[in-house]
Amino acid sequence: MGIETLLYLLGLTIVFVGLAAGGILWAIKSGQYDDLEGPAQRILMDDDDPLIPFNQSKDSDQNS
Repeated sequence: MGIETLLYLLGLTIVFVGLAAGGILWAIKSGQYDDLEGPAQRILMDDDDPLIPFNQSKDSDQNS
């Protein structure tokens, strides 16, 4: 392997590391990591319970 190949690979590595660092900084600045607990808690809530078909028949039976 020649010195030109090593310099090319080193430059390519620097470019990819720069792109990865830029992506991480963009994600932090745009608020991607602001609320880490919200989605985990939201999935446990039963807000969509009346939308489940078998629960609609229970609700109509109780109201009669």
